[in-house]
Parts: sequence; C-alpha cells; structure tokens
Amino acid sequence: MTQSLGIVGYDSFHFIVNDLERSRRFYTDALGFTEVARSSAAKVEKGGEVASVFGAGQIRVLVSTPARADSRAARYLRIHPDGISSLAFRVRSVEAAWAFLEGRGATFLSGIQESGEAGGSFRTFSIATPLDDVTFRFIERTGDYPRFAPDFEAVGDGVPRENPHGFATIDHVTSNAYTMLPVVNWYRDVLGFTHYWDVEFHTSEVDGGKKMTGSGLRSIVMADPESGIKFATNEPMRPFFRESQINRFCEDHHGAGVQHVAFLVKGIIPAVESLRKRGIAFLPAPGAYYDRLPKRLEEVRITNVKEPMEALRANHILVDGQDDRYMLQIFMLDAGALYGDQSAGPFFYEVIQREGDKGFGYGNFRALFESIEAAQRSESRSLEVVG
Repeated sequence: MTQSLGIVGYDSFHFIVNDLERSRRFYTDALGFTEVARSSAAKVEKGGEVASVFGAGQIRVLVSTPARADSRAARYLRIHPDGISSLAFRVRSVEAAWAFLEGRGATFLSGIQESGEAGGSFRTFSIATPLDDVTFRFIERTGDYPRFAPDFEAVGDGVPRENPHGFATIDHVTSNAYTMLPVVNWYRDVLGFTHYWDVEFHTSEVDGGKKMTGSGLRSIVMADPESGIKFATNEPMRPFFRESQINRFCEDHHGAGVQHVAFLVKGIIPAVESLRKRGIAFLPAPGAYYDRLPKRLEEVRITNVKEPMEALRANHILVDGQDDRYMLQIFMLDAGALYGDQSAGPFFYEVIQREGDKGFGYGNFRALFESIEAAQRSESRSLEVVG
C-alpha cells in the first residue's frame, strides 16, 4: 500500500449557486478574479448545469448553476443555500491516490475517469466525506492538457490576469459540523492527515461563567504531511450549544459544510482597502479590541508589527501570534449578509497575512470576545451613572 495520497496542492473548489451572474460580478468586479473557462454546450446538455471558472494566481473557483431541475446543482439547492459542493486536489498519480484511499476504506463515487487531448490527459475520481454533501476530488493532469477540465472551453487565453488585491494562493479551508470528531478522524484515518493545531473557547469564560448566554467552539486543524495543505474543523461548544455561531452556520446551511476559505496575501492593508473600494464589507472589530491590543501584544512578546496600528484599527484587521511571529487576518461578511439574501448562504472568505506565525488566530477569538464583554460592561456602568 502506498504511504501517502501524493497531494501536490489545491486544484479548485466548486460552488453551486442560484445566481451565476451575481457570482460572476462578485468574482470579477469585486475580488478581481479573471474568468478563465466556461462549460461547453455539450457539458450543459449532458449535466444540466451552466458553469464558469474564475482564477487568481493558483486559485480556481468553479461556479455552477442549474439549467435543468434534474441536475445535481438543482438537487443540491433543494437542500442547501449557495455553498461549496466539492474540493479538488492535484495529485501526482491518480492510481497511487486510489490505492492509498482504497486501503483506508474510502467511499468512492465512481471509477477513475480519463480524458486526453493535445498530448496531455486529465484523470480524476471523487470520494464521499463526512461533511454531508461535500465531496473530495483528486485530479492528475499530465503533459500539456489544455483545459480546466473536460468539456470546458477557455475564455480568452485561459490565464488569469494579475489579481489587484494580491490573491494568489489558498492558506486553509475551514468547515463547520455539529460534531467534529467524525470529520477529524476521517481526515486522519482515511486521508492520512496529522494533527496540526487546536483551540477550545467559550464566551462564558470571559465573565467568570456568570453569563446566561454565550457562544463557543472547539476547533482542530488537520494537515497533509506532504503538501502541507490544512483543514480546520469547528463544532459548537456547550453550555450554549444552540447559540453558537457554528451551530447557526449548520442550521443556515442545512447541515455540515465549508464555512470559509482563506486567501493568503503579502500585504493585507492594501488588499482590504482596495476590496472596500470595490464594495466588499468585512466583519467589524470593536474599538475596545484595539484599545487592549498593545497590552496583549506585550503579553505574547510581539514587538515587531510593522503595520501602523492606526491603519489596522481603521480597517478592522486582527493581530495574533507569539514571540515576534505574528499574523494578520480579517473576515468578509458572509454571502447572505453581503447580498441581503439568505439563499446566498453563510459562506465567507478570509484574508490573511502571515509574518512567521503559523497559527489560526486563537488569541483573536479570545480578545474579540473580551473586548465585546468589556465594552458591554462599560456601557452598563455608563447607564447606571446616567440613571
């Protein structure tokens, strides 16, 4: 039996949406992606879906919408709002990946499918996952295979232009589930991934456990030991399981699914500022977060943040790390809030800049909650004085 999946990296991720034109405007006008491919007439006739592919650097996003009621896209949307239905990975060898997964009990959705032209080939298969209707796909491209995938036609030269915000690679993918261990154990036992990072947090800790409501999560990050690609999985945490943002995602999505994808950038401040000019809105951070930030950075021994604090505050960018290794992150509003349409779903994108820190922002979870609590207590005291 082979010893690893042989993953080279991410290939693409597949969205199913109600409104492809809205997604086209979002990716090309707001995120600055290039439309690089579209489904051929033959593919639309065969699968009953219309699809476009958008690219930035190494990132490829396939977006499909139903053309017929019997299509897989239509069946997906009868259950879920807009969301990711498949994650695809490049592998060195499809046969080796198949053998590895077969030996670990993977559930295959088909045999290996192959298409070849112009001196190259495209070979692929898919497996089921514990993330409800999300599938994982493994792709091997050899030689000079010219297309994104069989039955897709290039738009222009099929090559993305330079992204204006600096998007080029995926940092990580995060999923939410009602219960995390079946997913995490599947990453370990079937995919051969290893434990990378974890966090456990609840707002009830902030106020000495006296809160009557709150929101919490447990998260474990698993990584492919060869390629280094990472998957975080979140679950709600008691004692206020139902109030958790993770539980609400699962309710709004109608099951487990991919919550967000993080794009890695070299400069987060210019990226966020340019995205705002194109109409992208982000999750705001309270002023108290930045009031407390200097002390928190001192506690975790970070002295080398080169970005101006006033620019971080103005742009609601979060800071985390330890021992002069830090990261900066910000979260876009989810699609439902961004469009004012709940059928657009609870998925969102993260933008992240890493300056040596390889974590996932544990300090930001806690600091954000503490800042909100501090602001609420301050407002309460002010009301008491006024009263």
